[in-house]
Amino acid sequence: MSLTPDDDAAAAEFALGTLDPSERATLAARRLREPELDAAIRDWEARLSPLADATQPIEPPVDHLPAIEARIQAAAKSVPSRSDGVVTLQRRLARWRAAAVAASSLAAMLAVGVFVREATRATGPREFVAVLEKTGDSPAFIASVNLDSGQLSVRPVGAPPAADKSYELWIIDAKLGAPRSLGVLDDDAVTRNPRLASFDRAVVTDATYAVTVEPKGGSPTGQPTSAPVFVGKLVAVEP
Repeated sequence: MSLTPDDDAAAAEFALGTLDPSERATLAARRLREPELDAAIRDWEARLSPLADATQPIEPPVDHLPAIEARIQAAAKSVPSRSDGVVTLQRRLARWRAAAVAASSLAAMLAVGVFVREATRATGPREFVAVLEKTGDSPAFIASVNLDSGQLSVRPVGAPPAADKSYELWIIDAKLGAPRSLGVLDDDAVTRNPRLASFDRAVVTDATYAVTVEPKGGSPTGQPTSAPVFVGKLVAVEP
């Protein structure tokens, strides 16, 4: 079973170390029993390791603030008439210090966010799922597609038996012209079909998938002989 986008995002945060202790403990327990989650965490750790390796230690600059504050305190004692101005300056210095810390933290968060976004964008969704159903009815078939292998898997989940007939799956897209058969669907088993590897990936992800009822063994003409009974579109399930 493929990971959800939320699980993949949690795996990235686990690798970054940004989860709170309770969330991290929960995810650590899950990865022990969910190999796909464990693999996602290891993948994110591998992606983020170049960022850590590229980070070089930086010598902190000389902190002049204590000396400045000492001079301010001395000035406050020696010039009472200007104490109000000194207090104002002290307050400004405190605000400047807080703003500098906040700006540094924000910059670090933005850098990590950009890296995660670009890493995710570079890979893009690889797994897609379509629910093939009549409008308003329960699902009849679940189809899943892996873009890397071009593999299509279809599992019947609620389709009634096609007595003396066969269900046949079709891919429909204007770029293909006429509907193209993706094969006859078994009644009670997973069907694995590599035919999608021959189609353009944009067509695969944008097309409509339809199931028709055909004579036993499939359409004799290579085209649908009846109107679709179940239809669906692919939806990405991984970033």
